[in-house]
Amino acid sequence: MFTLVIGGAASGKSEYAEAHVETLPGRRLYIATMEPWDEECRARIARHQAARAHKRFTTVECYRNLSQLTVPPDSNVLLECLGNLVANERYGRQGGGVAQAVAGVAHLLRQCRHVTVVTNEVFSSGEAYQGDTLSYLRDLAWANRTLARRADRVVELVCGLPCVWKGTEG
Repeated sequence: MFTLVIGGAASGKSEYAEAHVETLPGRRLYIATMEPWDEECRARIARHQAARAHKRFTTVECYRNLSQLTVPPDSNVLLECLGNLVANERYGRQGGGVAQAVAGVAHLLRQCRHVTVVTNEVFSSGEAYQGDTLSYLRDLAWANRTLARRADRVVELVCGLPCVWKGTEG
């Protein structure tokens, strides 16, 4: 089973995804993709860790090359988040680009019981992006579309409210 959770900044997508995985039987594996580049990143990571401390997730830090990760077959994986993974694959020294990020998710799907991927909604801000920012956003939009086609469920969070675009709630 594959659930894609999409939303804008502070939409509630992470909280929704965590609550969803908590309802599933079996092991909970949280794959964290944010690299701790600076103090701001480290503080954000610490906030996320504190928020899920009591939720019985085993955390695995994996910034790129998900295709090399092995997970137990009884796992329910929460990947947080695709936006970071695509950026890491695009800009990292050993990154393989957006196709590598999508291939990594496919690799997880072949290994475990359920995968939930959190991703960022793009292109609704009305801003006219240019250059490398536009190229990155196009890559993330491609990854979102590709994974949404493959997903069993696609849920968008708007103001904390889940809107199910594909599949059923629950």
